[in-house]
Amino acid sequence: MNNSLKALIEACRAGEADYQDLIDRVPYARFLGIELRVQGEELTFILPRNPENIGNPTLPALHGGAVAGFMEQAAIIFILLEMGEPRVPKTIDFTIDYLRAGLFRDTFAECRITRLGRRIANVHISAWQKRRDEPITIARAHFLLSEENN
Repeated sequence: MNNSLKALIEACRAGEADYQDLIDRVPYARFLGIELRVQGEELTFILPRNPENIGNPTLPALHGGAVAGFMEQAAIIFILLEMGEPRVPKTIDFTIDYLRAGLFRDTFAECRITRLGRRIANVHISAWQKRRDEPITIARAHFLLSEENN
């Protein structure tokens, strides 16, 4: 499986495969229905509007756990694509700041790696709905890439 995953990651990076095939390999990402839009070098993750992700039916607003899970999965997939290797990162720490209610509409996220070492990766994730410069949440995540003692 690692060889086929590595080949899929390389094909995605080369523009020869559909990124959705990679997302569908991650069970929770597939469950949430995460999609990926690619524009040049920019990757935008999408959590499509889905009634099952509603946490507050009165507003209606998205469940904070669904939003956090979306952002964490986006970061993991982003790291996989940046590394180009089939080693799935393990979450060490995930800190999220909820800035405003996520309303019942599509939600978008972008990731920025702040550090990518041999063993650890740090990622900043921002999610928005209407405007990129008005995020509904921001998060910082730390991932273990390898347990090797090199």
